[in-house]
Amino acid sequence: MRYKEINVIGAGLAGTEAAWQIANSGISVKLIEMRPDIKTPAHHTNEFAELVCSNSFGAKNPDRAAGLLHQELRIFNSIILKCADRFCVPAGGALAVDRSKFSHALTETLSRHPLIKIIRKEQIEIPTPDSITIIATGPLTSNVFADEIRKLTSIDYCHFFDAASPIIYGDSIDKNIIFKASRYDKGDSDYFNCPMNENEYLRFREELVSGDQVALKDFEKETANYFEGCLPIEEIARRGIDTMRYGPLKSIGLWNPEWGDLFDRKNRLSKRPYAIVQLRKEDINGKLLNMVGFQTNLKWSEQKRIFQMIPGLENAEFVRYGVMHRNTFIESPRLLLPTLQFAKENNIFAAGQITGTEGYAAAAAGGLLAGLNASLLFKNQSPVKFPKETMIGALLDFISNENRLFSKNKKNKFQPMPASFGLMPELKEKIKSKKLRYEAYKNRSLTELKKFKKIFGLHNQKSNTEYIT
Repeated sequence: MRYKEINVIGAGLAGTEAAWQIANSGISVKLIEMRPDIKTPAHHTNEFAELVCSNSFGAKNPDRAAGLLHQELRIFNSIILKCADRFCVPAGGALAVDRSKFSHALTETLSRHPLIKIIRKEQIEIPTPDSITIIATGPLTSNVFADEIRKLTSIDYCHFFDAASPIIYGDSIDKNIIFKASRYDKGDSDYFNCPMNENEYLRFREELVSGDQVALKDFEKETANYFEGCLPIEEIARRGIDTMRYGPLKSIGLWNPEWGDLFDRKNRLSKRPYAIVQLRKEDINGKLLNMVGFQTNLKWSEQKRIFQMIPGLENAEFVRYGVMHRNTFIESPRLLLPTLQFAKENNIFAAGQITGTEGYAAAAAGGLLAGLNASLLFKNQSPVKFPKETMIGALLDFISNENRLFSKNKKNKFQPMPASFGLMPELKEKIKSKKLRYEAYKNRSLTELKKFKKIFGLHNQKSNTEYIT
């Protein structure tokens, strides 16, 4: 069939990547974004690929699951990763970005491309069957279009609750108390660390679990479940007295040289703080700081009162308070092929967090595959799927209908999934050492990916580095 056009609905991470991949293959594409006409509970700008929660893409070492996913995306000239690398900020072992420059550059880049037509309006229906459509509306899909997806699939969409951390002004913290260090000295001393003793921690936790929260709306109460990978800090605190200390507030691996000799065990045990709150740079100069792991649903007045109990933050000024919002995703294993096409509507693709992948790089990976396959379909060529031995392939295989677990067993509820080595096929030889095992996964993945790219002729993609300003 000859298709008349390609539409990408949603200009988040997945939609931005998909539109770029299509245009980069020489095909015109319409990129439809509802902002600013329709706003969401979490977005603060009208820019493309706005990062609404953290500014971190996760670990950057390719021996880690997130880092391997980054490396695979770079091999395919992902514009999201190119831009993340261009506007990265110091974050120890993580790839974090200046979110303002990152989103602005992507918006400007796509707006200037002669083959990308930007349409600012809410899409209220799925385009006609003579078009190829990529649904990349993300977890904050409008209610109107979410109903259109439900009509398309005949399956109710799923929900989970996500939350964003507060951001504070860097010059409002007390640097006489707060020290700079990265955990286990990975990278430079990129994090600001607020040490707490036992009494400070226990008082803080008590106020946190009893603080006033924003009330859920009636329609939200029916589906009030959290995504386990992004729990509100007060929910973590409720799960036990020490839960935060073994999670976002753990002090292990962080040391202030002013405390004396780290290698003196007696000194180390006596001086190590009971807990530590970390702050990560939002911009290269550290004018804005993100409270790491402090996503929350507390009322804004409560956030100011309780978070200023943290040593060093007594006079903290907040640029943005934390928020919680309802996220939408589809039951992908019952609906999607590994090519990201809908099984019953092959001209329609889904990509990004609405498919149940979790994380910024995972959203970009879905957009990359959907964009490549939409381009192939438009040229009357067969869509492709990534090898399962790659992180992209393993992740998208998990959410596709080749993963029959969720469609066969009703007790297993499909939930969002981040990149993980646990999704990849076992190695031929068992390796006990985790470090060596992850290294083997990485080497196998990159080898398979390069072969795959060459076989399908995708090695002719243009580099897009010169387009990013």
